[in-house]
Amino acid sequence: MAKIVCVLYDDPIDGHPSTYARDAIPHITGYADGQTAPTPQAIDFTPGEMLGDVSGELGLRKFLEDRGHTLVVTSDKDGENSRFDQELHDADIVISQPFWPAYLTAERIAKAPKLKLALTAGIGSDHVDLQAAIDNNITVAEITYSNSISVAEHVVMMILGLVRNYLPSYQWVLKGGWNIADCVARSYDLEGMNVGTVAAGRIGLAVLRRLKPFEVNLHYTDRHRLSAEVEAELNLTWHPTVESLVSVCDVVTLNCPLHPETEHMIDDVMLTKMKRGTYLINTARGKLCDSDAIVRALESGQLAGYAGDVWFPQPAPKDHPWRSMPHHGMTPHISGTSLSAQARYSAGVREVLECWFDEKPIRNEYLIVDAGQLAGAGAHSYSKGNATSGSEEAAKFTKA
Repeated sequence: MAKIVCVLYDDPIDGHPSTYARDAIPHITGYADGQTAPTPQAIDFTPGEMLGDVSGELGLRKFLEDRGHTLVVTSDKDGENSRFDQELHDADIVISQPFWPAYLTAERIAKAPKLKLALTAGIGSDHVDLQAAIDNNITVAEITYSNSISVAEHVVMMILGLVRNYLPSYQWVLKGGWNIADCVARSYDLEGMNVGTVAAGRIGLAVLRRLKPFEVNLHYTDRHRLSAEVEAELNLTWHPTVESLVSVCDVVTLNCPLHPETEHMIDDVMLTKMKRGTYLINTARGKLCDSDAIVRALESGQLAGYAGDVWFPQPAPKDHPWRSMPHHGMTPHISGTSLSAQARYSAGVREVLECWFDEKPIRNEYLIVDAGQLAGAGAHSYSKGNATSGSEEAAKFTKA
């Protein structure tokens, strides 16, 4: 029998919801590229309820305990004395989320000699040292596409929020004001702007499709160029490099995975290649950016705004400079964990576990590392190496 350690974010401060704003959510059976939504044999939860927090347990406890396995669920993940560290020594499987990542560093993997599967509830497995997973023959999997559209919707929301100066205007309402001039002093129309995505995979392409009706000029760069048919359909301009794209765009959205080749891709040098007054959106990974360079660019006016929901590390320390920098629209990492998304990635986690315990193949599109090498989605999107360096800083959040 297996021991599964599951790291999830804390419950709401007022307790786990007893009722929800809506009675149901739409039932999604497949995605734009033809991939089907998760298809486990059964689920033990109601879609639309809270599953991603500690009490929600991804709806897994009954399934796992009925099979005789042990499930440990905790939000205490950072530092040597964390519950996560204490449970690693005999863990067979670790489940984590991008929103509250249990950083599986090489040091932690060395403490877990029985570990065979690292499973991401969602998409993005950069919180695992992929090189160490390769070297230790640990399978890494994630629930590809389960929350891609959730993130794409968040990107569009944040673009409009920055360009139309929504958040400062909302604050005037809370203050009891009617300060029209103050609200519109930084407000523009998105129409006619040049908008580009760094990477046009599932999320990036979904962003482009959702932006087309806004009558903007769409640009993209990706190491896997889209088909001529898609480029023509969306009237896309392809750029061979990030530098080429950012030099012409008014809005840049980052939608690429984090790995050693993309770490700190947006630094002081790259920012100087952008137009003055560019808006930058990052719902991919915080470590794609040099955090201090972003602050400097906002203070100087090189960037007109920065919004996103990804930080490094996560949770971000309370003194993280992105909490107090000017003209930002940051949120905690929530874009991919809407109640709708939770239903899909929880079902996907169960599907993977069913395959694992029944010794059936895991979907290729879910695999990141398998049999000692990058595989499936991992071979397409990642490079070998490690992007977890510095993750120990997340312990500062708890200490603060």
